[in-house]
This record gives sequence, C-alpha cells and structure tokens, in this order.
Amino acid sequence: MKIAAHAPAAALAATLLALVCPLAAPTAQAAGVESLSKADSVAGLKAALGQGTDRAVSMLGATDGFLGNPKVRIPLPAGLAKGERMFKMLGLDAEAKELVTSMNRAAEAAVPEARTLLVDSVKQMSVDDARQILTGGDDAATQYFKRTSYDKLAARFLPIVKQTTDRSELSKQYNQFAGQAARLGAIDSRDARVEDYVTRKALDGLFVMIAEEERAIRKDPLGQASKLLQSVFGAVKK
Repeated sequence: MKIAAHAPAAALAATLLALVCPLAAPTAQAAGVESLSKADSVAGLKAALGQGTDRAVSMLGATDGFLGNPKVRIPLPAGLAKGERMFKMLGLDAEAKELVTSMNRAAEAAVPEARTLLVDSVKQMSVDDARQILTGGDDAATQYFKRTSYDKLAARFLPIVKQTTDRSELSKQYNQFAGQAARLGAIDSRDARVEDYVTRKALDGLFVMIAEEERAIRKDPLGQASKLLQSVFGAVKK
C-alpha cells in the first residue's frame, strides 16, 4: 500500500489526540496510520524532549557555550556594572574580562551534570504530565523541568562552579566587593558570592536553551524529530 505524503504529520496528530482525547485515536487509521496507545504517545513525547534537552546541554557544555552566546553569556551582576567601568578606568579591563571569562567557563563546566538529571525527569513523566505539556504553552515542558529538577540541578552545579571559580584570585575580590554591595542593598543578596551567582545564571541559561528547543519542536516536530516519531510510534504502515 502506498504511503500518503502526509502520513508522518498524521502520526504526530494522532499522538496529540491520543493524549488529549483518547476516543479520537481511531481516526488516525483512516489516514493510513496505526492507532497509538497512551504508552506509545508518552514514549514519543519523552523521546522528543530527551533529544531537545540533550541538544541544549551539549551546546552549553562546550567551550564558549556560555561565553560565546549573547543569549546566555554571564556578565557581572547589574549592580556591579559601575565596578566594571571602574576597572576599565583604572586600567584593569583585562582583569574584569578575566573574571567574566572565569564565570562563564564555570557554567560551561557545570552544565553537563544536567544531562542525567534531565533524563531522570523525562523518565518520571506521567501521562498527566505529558497531557499538560501538550496542552500547555510554548514552554510547558521547560516549566515541567524547572519544577522537577531545579533544586537538584543547583545542588549538582554549585560544587563544580565553586571549584572552577576558586582558581581565580579575582573571585575572592568579587566576593569581598559583592558582599559589601549586598549589605548596602546595591545588589541582590543571592549575588554576594560568585559561585551562587554563577550557579543561578547557569541554570537560567540552561532553561533558556531548553525553551528554545521546545519551541522548535512545537513549531516543526517533523523537522526536529521525524525519525523519532516514526521509529518510536511505529505509526506509518510499510
């Protein structure tokens, strides 16, 4: 039997319908696609999200993953911007750049730790979680990952970030200067220690990139994960 050109798209539509309205699933057969169970539908969604999070982690965990990406590059805290300008006025521009580089390298070193935790979060996803993700906003999956993984990720990132930032003497100067600024209310108290600040910004950047991957999958699921949709669902009749 010849496969219709739109069969893969029908497979995705059947997946969404099987989760949101299981009674509608039989209509997929009319399009030349096998009916999908809830388990198959959830498996396909998990596979697509797993691919997206893995891509985000791989991009950020590489050299210049943070430093070279203006969307996630970690600057000095806004309240220390005057201090950065003062560095330049005093001829210490190189030192300021070194500190920023050190912070971003610390984030790049920590992000690969997210891979296992995000995979675990995907594995634990229930049918109800999947339904909420499919019927939610463009970042529903990203919000799911935040809700289920944020604290664990922070605990895993922090010691790696600290180990990296401790190598720079400028990090100690940051902690002294930022600590005073925090006590004066000039910066957020969460930014008083460089390792805490970098950990938080690294997580912010990670979720920015996961959200981008999620939007790409929602906008063009076949272009992003057509092989996964076809192999996991087994929906297209040969």
